[in-house]
Amino acid sequence: MSFGQNPEYWLTLSIGLEGVDSIGVCYGTVGNNLPSASDVINLYKSNGIRSMRIYDPNLDTLKALRGSDIELIVDFPNHNFQSLAFDASAAETWMQSYVVNYSSDVNFRYIAVGNEVLLTRDKTSQYKKAKSKSPLQHIQHFSELHTPPSNGSFSKVVSSFINPITITSATGDIQLPYALFTAQGVVVQDGSFQHRNLLDALDAYYAALENVGVDNLQIVVSESGWPSEGDPAATVENAKTYHKNLINHVKGGSPRKPGQAIEMYLFAMFDENQKNGLETEKHFCLFPPTKQSKYQIRNILHHT
Repeated sequence: MSFGQNPEYWLTLSIGLEGVDSIGVCYGTVGNNLPSASDVINLYKSNGIRSMRIYDPNLDTLKALRGSDIELIVDFPNHNFQSLAFDASAAETWMQSYVVNYSSDVNFRYIAVGNEVLLTRDKTSQYKKAKSKSPLQHIQHFSELHTPPSNGSFSKVVSSFINPITITSATGDIQLPYALFTAQGVVVQDGSFQHRNLLDALDAYYAALENVGVDNLQIVVSESGWPSEGDPAATVENAKTYHKNLINHVKGGSPRKPGQAIEMYLFAMFDENQKNGLETEKHFCLFPPTKQSKYQIRNILHHT
């Protein structure tokens, strides 16, 4: 992600079978100074955060989640695709080891098929077979999406199996006020729909779903955040503004789906000092490793 005069901005979106009015927070662990898993669970609970996403089935985290009633997204990790995609036995073992074995006292909500990965039918077939044999049929699976222009459509790579998995991608010239929910007036006029902020652009996915005859799916925003260091636009004040406005906005849905609250996962719980890439990637936290909130996130989360 880059920022500045014309920031390239992204959301990670997913397709789920149902949605709830819920704000969760992503829990990444690419750092060497982070609190223990049990301390992290206590921090979620003390701040009233009822949903979590993890990027791999970390055993310490799964054990700490037992009995917590925190709803969980667990990722089918990127590095497992090669071994699991073509090996039904390995896929079934993964499901048994990391999901079924913990399902009695860990509240699984979704399984995410990777993180920002373009999937093909072959890569997901064995995972779906393994899931079909498990007793956890209520757990949904989905793949990652990136924000398109308002006139969106699904990639040809996945158009033949759009019902289980959908993927598309695009980037654009995004102005800072449009991303921060501070733009004055309508920025994008899309027929009868008026877009005032970047999140409204997820209507492209609703439109794309309708175009393939699917109008009963909800979109889950499985990552959305703003960094506080590493770029002129990456400031604590901008991060606070973004999260406050984002949380307030998702309650009302999108122009195409007004009144339909959007399930949202904020990125991320902690700064991760060992992440690769741009410096901003290390500074997306709501809490530094000291567990002291950067900007009274509890009040923002609960709209006070």
